[in-house]
Amino acid sequence: MRSTRMAAVVAGVVMMAGLTACNGGKSDNAGGSGGSDGGAGSGQSPLQVALASLKTAAQQTGGKKSAEVDGTLKNATSTQSMKGAMDWSQGMRMNLDITQSAGMMAGKPMKAVYTSDAMYMNLGTPMGGKSWVKYDYDALAKKMGPAGALIKDQMNNNNPTRAMELLIASGKVKEAGKEDVRGVQATHYTGTLSISELTRMQSKNISESDMKALEQQLKQSGAGQEAIDLWIGSDNLLVKKREQLVGGKVPYDSTVFYSHYGTKVPDQVPAAGDTVDFDKVGKP
Repeated sequence: MRSTRMAAVVAGVVMMAGLTACNGGKSDNAGGSGGSDGGAGSGQSPLQVALASLKTAAQQTGGKKSAEVDGTLKNATSTQSMKGAMDWSQGMRMNLDITQSAGMMAGKPMKAVYTSDAMYMNLGTPMGGKSWVKYDYDALAKKMGPAGALIKDQMNNNNPTRAMELLIASGKVKEAGKEDVRGVQATHYTGTLSISELTRMQSKNISESDMKALEQQLKQSGAGQEAIDLWIGSDNLLVKKREQLVGGKVPYDSTVFYSHYGTKVPDQVPAAGDTVDFDKVGKP
């Protein structure tokens, strides 16, 4: 039972990192239709203007290499909140405090540390005398099949620009007006993609067989479409991202705020002697 509950926790934490909209591998080609100036030129359509603006924002945001993050993930059973910082200068590193509204850890903050190879969680209760549980991405890929392979790829490549790249690659985006986001005047962009499109536009590191299996798995789960909403400040930096599954049977609503770009993210990887592999939890 403990392993099952912990698996649910790690799944929620992975999703809270905003990983469903990841790696638009075709963004360089698709973004070209928006022009290279990042602004509204003579004769440009609203779509071209939006694409050009997002391309500029992706370049500016990606170049900052780190940011503070906080947000929430709502699903059928609980709401999870996160707060911390991430660095994407060399792979992906992220340090978070996670709090759940329901379940065995309700109301108790948990520490989570992400690297490009593994995720570490401190559930507040020692496991076999160790404070941290290690979830190796290779092991998760083996356990979860195609979904695990996708998670591994996303965790190796995640950063705030991925959702922008995905909308650029899809060409399905429009400006939805100006809004205040925590005191920042931002332009709101929105787009909706089918789950099939999402999986097909993921990293080329996912094999064709895994991609087909993942599409079938998502179809059987009752997933519908994903709506992606982005808010870009006047300095061309992402300040808010919201991703929702709509029109399906799987409730999911993730909102993440980004601030203090360029912040220093300390290396908080737990000592090897204070970690236990997830596969070994509960085993003699």
